[in-house]
Parts: sequence; C-alpha cells; structure tokens
Amino acid sequence: MSVLVVGISHNSAPVALLERVALDDDGVQRITTEAAACEHVSEATVISTCNRLEIYTEVERFHGSIEQLSRLLVERAGGSVEAMLPHLYVHYDDGAISHLFQVAAGMDSMALGEGQILGQTREALRRGQELGTVGPALNLLFQQALRVGKRTRAETEIDQVAPTLVSAALEQTRAHVGELEGKHVVVVGAGAMAGLATATAHRLGAGELVVLNRSLERAHRLAAQYDGRPAPLGDLAAELAKADVLISCTGSSGTVVDREVVAAARVDADRPLSLIDIALPHDVDRAVADLPGVQLVGLAELSEALQGGATGEEVADVRRILGEEVTAFLAARRQASVTPTVVALRSMATAVVDAEMARLEGRLTDLDPHVRAEIRQTVRRVADKLLHEPTVRVKELANEQGAVSYAAALAELFALDPEAVDAVTRPVGVEEAGA
Repeated sequence: MSVLVVGISHNSAPVALLERVALDDDGVQRITTEAAACEHVSEATVISTCNRLEIYTEVERFHGSIEQLSRLLVERAGGSVEAMLPHLYVHYDDGAISHLFQVAAGMDSMALGEGQILGQTREALRRGQELGTVGPALNLLFQQALRVGKRTRAETEIDQVAPTLVSAALEQTRAHVGELEGKHVVVVGAGAMAGLATATAHRLGAGELVVLNRSLERAHRLAAQYDGRPAPLGDLAAELAKADVLISCTGSSGTVVDREVVAAARVDADRPLSLIDIALPHDVDRAVADLPGVQLVGLAELSEALQGGATGEEVADVRRILGEEVTAFLAARRQASVTPTVVALRSMATAVVDAEMARLEGRLTDLDPHVRAEIRQTVRRVADKLLHEPTVRVKELANEQGAVSYAAALAELFALDPEAVDAVTRPVGVEEAGA
C-alpha cells in the first residue's frame, strides 16, 4: 500500500481554473467519498482551501488509481481532459509524504508560511475520520503532518514574518484608501477566513467594524469578539455606501457583491473604496474594478504580491526541519514494514518450541516438573539466540535500499504465513487529531 496525492493549486493553475474546481462543504464530502469508492483505493481524504484542492489516498495500485482520481477533478472543472490535465500534479509514496509535510508547514501556500493551512489540514483529517474514509495509514500520516506543522512554527518565525492573505490584501489597499486605522470596514462572511479578516482589521485599528452574514446569529458571534457590529447580508448596499474597505470571504457558489449594488451604493460617494475578495469562487463581481474610485484586490492580484514572502533564513530553517521529519517518518515506516515479518518469525519459533516440548513430555511422562521447566526455558533461549541476529539485522537493513526484499526473503525462507504477517500490520491506539 502507498500514498497517492492528485491535486491542483495556485502553483499549477490560474485562479480562473481554481474557481471551477472550488468546492463547498457538501462538495468536499462528496468528492472524498467518491475518491474512497474508487477501485484500488482503501483510504481517502481531501484538503480544500481557497487556493488548492488535493485528494490524498492510500492505494494498492498507482496507475489505475491516478486515472480515476484525476477524472474526479477533471469532471469537477467541467472542461476537457486535455485542458485540465496539464494543471494537475501527482505525488506518490515518499514524494506524497514530503508534499503533505510541506503543505502543513505552509511552504506550499500562496502566502509562504501562513498558519491557516494547519487548521485546514486538521479539518481534512477530521472530515475523513467522520466519513469513515480515513484509516490507519492516512490517520498516522496526517497526525504526523500536524506535528510537523506545529514544530516548524514553534522553532522558527516563519508564520510571523510571512503575511496572511488578509494582511497582504490590506497592504495592497494602503495606497488607495490609506491606513486602516479609523476606517469603516465591512467583512462579509462568518467562517474561519472571515474571522481572520475581522481579527486583522480590529488589530489594525478599524474605526467601525461590521460583520455581514446570512445568519445574523453567526455574524453576531463573530462581531462580538472584536467590538464589531453584526448586520444581515441584506444590509450590504447600505453598508457599502459608508465603507472604506470591504473584505468578502463567504464560500458561496455564486457572486455575493454585484457591480450594480456597488455602483448604486457609490452614487453620492466621493471617497475611495477598496474591495478585497479572498473567496474561491470569487464573491465580488470582477467588473467592479471599472467603477470610479473602486479598487479590487482578488486572489489573482495577491498571487503576484505574495511572491517573495519570508526571508531565506526562515525558509532554510523550515526546510531543514522538514528534511529531518521526512527522513525520520520514512525510516520509521520502513522499520514498521518489517515488523510483521519479525513477529511472524518469532511466533513460528515459539510454536516449534511448544510442539517439541509437547512431544518430549508425551514420551517422558514422569519427567520432574523442575527439569521440564528448565528444558523448556533452555530450548526457548536457544531459539531466541538463533533468531536474535537475523531479526536485528533485518530491522537495521530496513533503512537501506532493498529493505522490502530482505523482509520478503525472510518470509520466503521460513515459509511464514502471509495472513499471520498481515494480522500484525494494523496500527492501534492512534491518538486524536487535536492532540
């Protein structure tokens, strides 16, 4: 069994194409279950963010699986296979593990080192667990990826020097509307990204902070945390008329802020307005950029602005940690792969000792109990000593090229029962995702 990742992100596709494959919560659940139902796929989960959609699977076969998983993304985009395939990427086994660790560390993000991806990785694990599509392999892999992401942020300053999408977008508006301090800021949405937008605007000293959402209860809950004012989404036009900056991140499948609404709200306005759209698909009608005094900052603009990100020193520190973690994880996995063979070998030796002792006791029925126990202990020590060196060596060789063949040779030479080997490969006691 091996890990296979098929995905599309801001690194491989333009924003217009990312919008076509964007999924809401129901869509993420659906594609996760569809991926898990593919032939040769035993486990699956999906990381879905504003700039990536990646399907993570545990597979028995590479070629058949990659075709099926790629088809899921192609069908979602609604375009031709020829147009879509050049924008997909594939990572397999060791490469897939390395990629997930980089994603969790924020090293594959649009804003290099951003911290939100860690929560989104945790959400992918949680969703897969709830759907029953994540099993021991992906559970262990994602748990470790979360630990790696936490370690990179604890031991480096990558998340402090690298901007979030929100802070980078607000930096883009400075030349248009000035500093955010004292400004009228409207946030549309009440999810995780909206929470970040509200927190950032509050930290930068927004004068009046308004949270709009279809659910007034959710708007009130978010606004209350940052001394903001909740309002229903129906008040969008009225709030636009007073706003200096609007940040929209709803996760809606259609346009939320139309050009006509913005134009009508600005009939009597003479001050500049910046509209920040960090949703995928986009919330704000791109045509608003043609209106006088209106600036639009979307993911396409941010992609260019975020080039560079953290300094070389922070990046080097994170890459060093990632190298250590990937090496350690792969070594542990290789050693774990020979453990079933070692366990089966020792089980076979124990069975042989027990069978021979039963035969001896059947012939020597009057054997003294103390002598019988000493003989049993001696035979077991002999068996243990004979097996000690081979089992130690096969574990050591697990970290060298050809480790799988050593374990296979051991199983073949001693005629070990494959079912007995498989029976001890199922990890137990996997810790909870939030640990």
